[in-house]
Formats: sequence, structure tokens, C-alpha cells
Amino acid sequence: MDAVLTNNLLIDYKKTRRRTVDFCAPLQIEDYVPQPVPFASPPKWHLAHVSWFFEEMILKKYKKEYREFHKDFSFLFNSYYQTVGERTFRAHRGNITRPGVEEVYQYRAYVDQHIETLLAEELNEEIANLMVLGLNHEQQHQELLITDLKYALGHNPVFPVYREGYSLVNDKNDKHNWLTFDEGVYEIGHQGEGFCFDNELGRHKVYLQKFEISSALVTNGEYIEFIEDGGYEQFHYWLDEGWSWLKEKDICAPLYWHKIDGQWHHYTLSGLQAVDPETILSHISFYEANAYARWKGMRLATEFEWEVAADQLAWGKRWEWTNSAYLPYPGFEIAEGAVGEYNGKFMINQMVLRGGSVATSPAHSRKTYRNFFHPHFQWQFTGIRLVK
Repeated sequence: MDAVLTNNLLIDYKKTRRRTVDFCAPLQIEDYVPQPVPFASPPKWHLAHVSWFFEEMILKKYKKEYREFHKDFSFLFNSYYQTVGERTFRAHRGNITRPGVEEVYQYRAYVDQHIETLLAEELNEEIANLMVLGLNHEQQHQELLITDLKYALGHNPVFPVYREGYSLVNDKNDKHNWLTFDEGVYEIGHQGEGFCFDNELGRHKVYLQKFEISSALVTNGEYIEFIEDGGYEQFHYWLDEGWSWLKEKDICAPLYWHKIDGQWHHYTLSGLQAVDPETILSHISFYEANAYARWKGMRLATEFEWEVAADQLAWGKRWEWTNSAYLPYPGFEIAEGAVGEYNGKFMINQMVLRGGSVATSPAHSRKTYRNFFHPHFQWQFTGIRLVK
């Protein structure tokens, strides 16, 4: 392939890999290992897993006479790829005290060395496409690393500071008005030459009724009104599963919120702070978002309404819950091999989120990007945009 393309790919690779390591710079050695809940993986696991991806998907297949760094690492740091082989249980990732942090960084350096050699020796279109997928995969894990770390630190009883001035929850809306979109047929899905995930493909037409969408996201102050009006105590705002969830888990506020001496505080990555009513709400589940919308006499956007409106919205400060189930687009096909496990097999019992958040890597998202989580999850930087 062209030497310029090879060089650009190598620059992107080094930049992405360095950013992951930079996220870990403020950590103490003890911060690398804890896993308080099964869905939040330790920083050490993220560091190793993204390196495993390059080793497993690229080096083992395309690097001549490549020798894997350690015979146990494929078992320890495979996430969910059934076609690759056995893997440790997700809930047991925090039990991996050995290998140590130093050896994981050695693993990263080993993989980096061999990737750079491979790109210099042989770069074809197939390798290039896998490299771009690997970089986007690592960017996804950069966001997960931060949100998983916040969950661990946010459940530390002394609310430690990860980095001064790095709260990530202090954004405010620029303006607030309602945007109107007429009924009609619209095209949905990715088009063009740039990278996208397979779940964005299959551009197709949808018919939408006329709708109005808010240019602003719901603020903390607006959500406090919902809480103080008994929003968490009145079942008629809630989906049945959501009501069961909040009763079982004793949920009465967004994740990381604590009422201290009559005032709401929340844990941020720069420590415990008073909740600012003017800043944008974060860390809520789909159930909470849906209940709030019902309380307001409104609803959440479908993912198709959101995409149609995206060019006129200021988005990227919070992942925005939509009222759309995560399903395949027309003509979607799961690719063969491990790469095919990336998205397709998760198209069940999850809701679509659109946009991006303050934790999303720069230039990683786009208006066709389809994130997805189970409706009870709060730990991402998730918020609410209303439709009427």
C-alpha cells in the first residue's frame, strides 16, 4: 500500500495507544485491579484486552513466525469472542492479580513493537481495515476505562480524586428551543467512505410522523424537580421492569448522587461536589429517562428521529437514550469469524443510545453511531433529550 497511508496509520496507532496509557497516569497501583461489579472491568484488564485484540486479530494471522507474548493471555484477556476460544468469566476479571501491572505494560510494548514491524513489512487492505477496527475498538475501551474507573472510585467511601478539574459533568446547554421536523420519509444509516461499524450499515428509508425535539438536554435542576415531586415513588411513570428494578436496587436518584445535609452532591472524577442545577444531567438509566419523560408529558426520541435531527442538535456531551430497541437494519449480515461477534450477537434486550459523551474519544462518534446498553445501566455518561 501507499507509504503515506502506512505512515498515517502508524501515527494514528501510536496516538491511540498513547492516549490509553495517559488515562492511567494518575492511577496508583491499587487502582488497576478492583472490579466492584461484573460489568465494570479493571483498568489493568482494559490495558491488556485492547493489546490482545491486535495480537489475536492481526499479529497471529499476518505476522510471519509471530510468537504470542504469553500462553495464558488469550484466556485471561479475551472478552466475549466465542470463536477464539476459552476465556475467564467476566465477573472474575478483578481476580487477575497476576500477571502484574508491569507485565501488562510489557505486553503492550511487545504488541506495539510487532505491529509497527508488520506495518513496515506488509500492509494490505485487509490488514489496514483490521487496524482501523482495532483503533476504534481501543477508543471504545478508553471510554469504558474511564467510566469503569469512575464506578470503582465512586464507590470508595472517601471519594478520591482521579484528576483535579476533571469532573466531566460540568457541561451546560448553550440554548433551549424546540426544533420541528415534518412528517415524511427519511434515509437512515451510514453512507460514504469513512469508517463505521457494521451495525450502522444498511442505509434504508423510514417514515416519521411530525415531531418536535428539544435542542437542550435535561439539566440536574429539572431532574431534581422530578425527584422532589415523588417521581421515584409513583409507579405510573415507570415501565413495569423499571419499577421492579428501582424497588429491588433501592434506587432513588441518579448514580453517584448523595443527599448531604439537605443538599444533593455527586461524585465526580475530581471528587465529591455539590450538584449544580444548571449543568446537564448524567448517569441515569433508560428506565429513569423514560419515567422522567412521562412525568413531563413527553417522550424520548426514536433513534431514527434523533439521526434526522442530529445536524441541528448540539450533541456529544452525553449519550442520549432513545426509545428504540437495538435491532439489525435491513440486510444486516454477521461477518464470519471473530470480527462477526462485534455487534450482531448483542441485538436483543438492549436499547440504542445516540451521540457520544464527554468520555468519548475525539472524532470517534458520528450521527449514525449506534451505542447500546441494557436499560438498567447508569454508569455511562447518559442523559435525556425530550420529544413532544
